[in-house]
Order: sequence, then structure tokens, then C-alpha cells
Amino acid sequence: MNSWQIGDVRVTSVVEFDAPIPGEFVMPQADAAAVQHHPWLVPHFATEEGFIHLRIQLLVVESQGRRIAIDTCLGNDKPRTNEFFHELQTPFLADLEAAGFPRESIDTVVCTHLHVDHVGWNTMLVDGEWVPTFPNARYLIGRVESEHWDAYGIHEDGDVYGDSVRPIIEAGLADLVEFGHRITDEIVMEPTPGHSPGHQSVHITSGGAEALITGDVMHHPVQMSEPDWQSLFDSDVDHARATRRELLARYAGTDVLVIGTHFAGPGAGHVVAGGEAWRLQV
Repeated sequence: MNSWQIGDVRVTSVVEFDAPIPGEFVMPQADAAAVQHHPWLVPHFATEEGFIHLRIQLLVVESQGRRIAIDTCLGNDKPRTNEFFHELQTPFLADLEAAGFPRESIDTVVCTHLHVDHVGWNTMLVDGEWVPTFPNARYLIGRVESEHWDAYGIHEDGDVYGDSVRPIIEAGLADLVEFGHRITDEIVMEPTPGHSPGHQSVHITSGGAEALITGDVMHHPVQMSEPDWQSLFDSDVDHARATRRELLARYAGTDVLVIGTHFAGPGAGHVVAGGEAWRLQV
């Protein structure tokens, strides 16, 4: 289990899924030969054979007495068109409690965006109804993001908004927040749109230290060396590329710890120059 200390803030990873997969499942340019072109990815982020390591995780951020869950993975029992995500039965909530974070202890949930693998445990199935998993939490959801997916209707992955977002709003637990919303004195939601219309990353500043939880600005560290590689799930490919390049240029060579929402292995590092682009130094 990965954890990081950023000043007075503690970040802890609780993993739902972690496995090597063909890169083309996420990024169409990331075939085995293209991944092998970047040997610095091995062993933490890729295999010798050119598969990429991918993780789906919830990050618990402890700040100023708050317990904040960043992105809630896939969830159980959800009807999904992707067979790997369909009606999962995982021990995730037990794992979360074993890590020291029973669901009742979470007081804030932050959704960087509203894709299937970031909102699943917002709700759980009880007596045939989707109910909030974290009953004592306020769910912070970007207004732009929420309005986009509410209007979009049924997503290609399934009724993601209907089973994982709308029940939170109907329960009165959602706060639809604007870009740049401040969660605590140490934590702010940083606008990083492109992957989705209202995508936001999470910026931590505490005790002279800084970190950034990426969300899906990057799915994998290879996108530091290949910032123009798109994700199959980008809403606006060109905007996502521009946001990624701007972010990497801003944090390269700094002490800002970059914690990748989907990064496997050590899960975090610092952006450094590498060839004509960048790489992650761990």
C-alpha cells in the first residue's frame, strides 16, 4: 500500500485493480514496440514485453482533520458494457476498512471527473437501490462536469451517471463546485480540462511541500515521454494534449510530487526532462 507525506497532509492509496495490460486498451499509440522504446518504464510502469502496468485506486487524503476520498474506482454490482467492469464483486470496502478508513469515517468525496472508473463506489446496491457508500460525506462534483454528463444521457459504458452520480444528488449529499474549488487550506481542485469537459486535478500545498494528484490528465507515465499520445477516453483530444503539455512543463524540474491516479508501482515521482519531452523520476 503506497502512502506519501506532503507537509502535514497524508495521502494513502487503496487499490481496486492493478495488472499489466496491452497499452492499446488505453492509448491507441501504445503498442508493445512503442512502449519498449522507453526502457525507463521497466519495471515499475511496464513489462519487458511492452505491456503497461495500470492501477485503479482510491486515494485518501488526510488534511486538517478531514478524511477526503479522491475518486471512487469501479464499484460492485454495476451493469457495464465492458465485460471486465460488469457487475464486479471485489472486497474493496473491506480493503478500505483494513487500511484504516471505514466508509463511515470519510467526510468528503472528490470526483476529479465522472468516468466509470472514478465514480463507481460513490454508491452501492442495497435492496435493489443505489445508495451513497459514504453516508457521512459531502461529495464534491464539478458543476461543468455534472451538467455535461447529465445532458449526455446513457454513456457507452452504461448508465454511469444514473447509478453513480444522480443518486448522490438526489440524496442531497452533492456539492456542485466550480473550477478551482478549495477543499481545505491545503487542498485545491486545479482545473485540467480536456480529458473530460470539467476535469480537475487535486493540488496539495502543506508545510513547504507540494503534490499533484493527476486524475486522468495522464493515464500512464509513458505520456510524459509521449505527451501527444491520446487516451481512448479523451473527450477533446487536442485540448487534453495541450493541458498535459502545459502541466508537464509547469512541474518539470520542481519538487512537486506527481501522484498518478492510474500509476502503478511506486505510484508517484517527479517530472524531469527526458529527451525532447519528460519522464517520471521515482
